[in-house]
Amino acid sequence: MIDWTRAAALRDEIGPDGFFEVVDLFLDEADEAVARITAARPGPGIEADLHFLKGSALNLGFEMLARLCHEGERAAAAGEAERIDLGLVASVYQQSRAAFLCGIADRDERRAAV
Repeated sequence: MIDWTRAAALRDEIGPDGFFEVVDLFLDEADEAVARITAARPGPGIEADLHFLKGSALNLGFEMLARLCHEGERAAAAGEAERIDLGLVASVYQQSRAAFLCGIADRDERRAAV
């Protein structure tokens, strides 16, 4: 579900402080995007929201979410937004979010112990 190598590479690239700022920003904006796409039937903004989620998910290593968003983005671009399982996108986002936050906390605890 999470590509921890990608998450670690991002943390190394921007440093711990920058990393947590990026994580906070992503999670806040992703929460809003997921709320928008699950609040109503797919509309004209669905493609843009899925594109945003995909890019952010790739940056943080949310592999499964990125894959679902890519598929949904392509369906929306083809005029087939009704095929997108937005409930699944939201569920995978919530699962990825929880796994990521638990994993980050665990990794920080191990770093602090060293």
